[in-house]
Amino acid sequence: MSLLAKRRADKRALVVGLTLFVFAALVWRDAAAQTLSATYGIGPAAMPYVVAGALAALGLGHIVVAFRDGLPVPEHADGIAIGWIAFGLVALLLCIAFGAGFILATTILFAVTSRAFGRRALLVDATIGFGLGVAIHLLFSKLLTLSLPAGPLEHLF
Repeated sequence: MSLLAKRRADKRALVVGLTLFVFAALVWRDAAAQTLSATYGIGPAAMPYVVAGALAALGLGHIVVAFRDGLPVPEHADGIAIGWIAFGLVALLLCIAFGAGFILATTILFAVTSRAFGRRALLVDATIGFGLGVAIHLLFSKLLTLSLPAGPLEHLF
């Protein structure tokens, strides 16, 4: 018997791989059902096909890993860091829901995520988050002409 035949498949990696294949099939089916077409270029259905292909590649990778080495044993999760990130996501949703805007939401999310990773310079991180939020907002609103959730800061631009 070969070494591969003696080794059992890692069930976690198999489940993740098969789940990724299911999601890839759903995205592919959704892309095929789109009726929008472009008069030029690739069209709006191109990106879902790319995402479906990437999901299928990730699924294949997980299945290969399941029969080779298996997934590594996960480390113990830091509950405080997860709490900071959860707080940031809730703050992001509340800022957007109550009209505070994308820039403020991005500022808060960046600052608390940095805190979750152990950084303690909250004012510096908030400044960096603010700069990133402004840059992303300007990229989307001015260059791509796409709208992000607007608040008082976004109306200044």
